[in-house]
Amino acid sequence: MEKQKNTIGRRKEAVARVYVSKGTGTILVNDKDYKTYFALIYLQNQVEAPFKTIDALDKFDVKVNAQGGGIKGQAEAVKLGIARALCEINPEFRPALKAAGLLKRDPRQVERKKPGKAKARRSFQFSKR
Repeated sequence: MEKQKNTIGRRKEAVARVYVSKGTGTILVNDKDYKTYFALIYLQNQVEAPFKTIDALDKFDVKVNAQGGGIKGQAEAVKLGIARALCEINPEFRPALKAAGLLKRDPRQVERKKPGKAKARRSFQFSKR
C-alpha cells in the first residue's frame, strides 16, 4: 500500500495538517467525522471540493489536525491541504484542481485596528454637541 502524504493548508489564522492515504472515503477532523465537526453544509462542501473535482470522493482516507482561527477558516485550510496532497499523490490531478482554483492560498487577512478608530476603518460615533 502507498504511504500516506501529509501537507499543510492555511487560511486566515487557521492551520490544517492533512494526512491523505488510499482508503474508503473517511474524513476525520480532530478525531471527529467532518460532518460532525463542520455542521454547516457549505463547509462540508468546501472540504469535499477537491475530491469532487477529480471524482474520487470514496478513494482516499483523510485525517486532519485543524487549529486556530474559526470554523470557516479551518474548513478552507482543510480544502487547500487536501488539494495539495492529491497533487503529490498523482500529478495528473493538478490541472483539474488548479482550474477549480483549489491550489491557491487565499491571502486575505483581517485588517489591523488603527488608533483613533473603533475598528479598522469604522470611526467613533460623531456627536455634534
